[in-house]
Amino acid sequence: MKPTTKDLARAAGVSLATIDRVLNDRPGVTFKTKNAVEEAIRKLGFERNHAAAALSRNRYFKFIFALPSARGDFVMQIKRSVEEIESKGFGTMMRYEILDIDETAPHDVATTLSKLDRNDCDGIAIMAIEHPEIRDAITRLTERGVPVVSLVSYQSAANVSAFVGIPNFHAGQTAGRLMLRFQEHPTGSIAVMTTTISSNDSVERRRGADLIFSTQNEFRLLPTTEHFNDPHRADDIVRKLIKNTPDLRGIYIMGSEARLPVEAIKRYVTDHDLVVIAHELTEFTKGQLTSGTLDAVISQDAGHLVRSCVRRLKAINQGTTPILSQEQVRIEILIKENTQSQ
Repeated sequence: MKPTTKDLARAAGVSLATIDRVLNDRPGVTFKTKNAVEEAIRKLGFERNHAAAALSRNRYFKFIFALPSARGDFVMQIKRSVEEIESKGFGTMMRYEILDIDETAPHDVATTLSKLDRNDCDGIAIMAIEHPEIRDAITRLTERGVPVVSLVSYQSAANVSAFVGIPNFHAGQTAGRLMLRFQEHPTGSIAVMTTTISSNDSVERRRGADLIFSTQNEFRLLPTTEHFNDPHRADDIVRKLIKNTPDLRGIYIMGSEARLPVEAIKRYVTDHDLVVIAHELTEFTKGQLTSGTLDAVISQDAGHLVRSCVRRLKAINQGTTPILSQEQVRIEILIKENTQSQ
């Protein structure tokens, strides 16, 4: 039998009312009495019912999703998933907030994070580039007692509690393998585009693709180009690739936002033998799979990402361990033929 509050009161030599005050961090308890109760908790192995405790305090867990302010298709999908769990009451005694951050202004992101503490929220899930200022702001945020989970792109140098997303190195390997398998030419060049290589997901995906291409000599992976969410830059990159790379056989779009590169590809590419692979299934990329502009999309479920962030942050607050098999985000490979039910 698990020890009850009555057992706890008996072991500590105090009343049930005092136990309630200590467990719910209410005033009116001396330091000596509080220590006696905490010692009894340790000896008996008493486990708190955190949901009941939150209910008794009439207190909600509040989790913040810090997401890029750029209105990309995939980011908007994540935001809709946050709004969905808020409207459907996912989890008891929990509230959610979306915080827009400008990834092009790391100093501003760091300043925003520096203003947050435990009075503002019980945890943050952040999707951001790796930058020294952001890294330090995240570390200081955790030092103030706010748990931080990195979302989609791992903050490898910051003090984060967990990462939620697909293993990006393996996703890059998957893209590289598919790119070679889909080729109808014996040799050639493969271009690589992304929003910014400052984002760790792109770094890891590039490493994975490099490993696959290093095992053969027929195709070469070109240096990564960055479009920085600038439509003119994306257009210019694709136009020059087509003009200056006569043996171009494929384009790998590594970033989570594929719209700008794909729209440029549609303007300049007439060779249907060109293999194009992108990341993240959105309404846009689904349409491009159907039309044949994209050959494959490597994806992760936005709803799963959001729910996993919540479960992990809740577990950290409650001192419990999440079910890791439940939190594993799968790499999904999607082609024209298997997206009809998505």
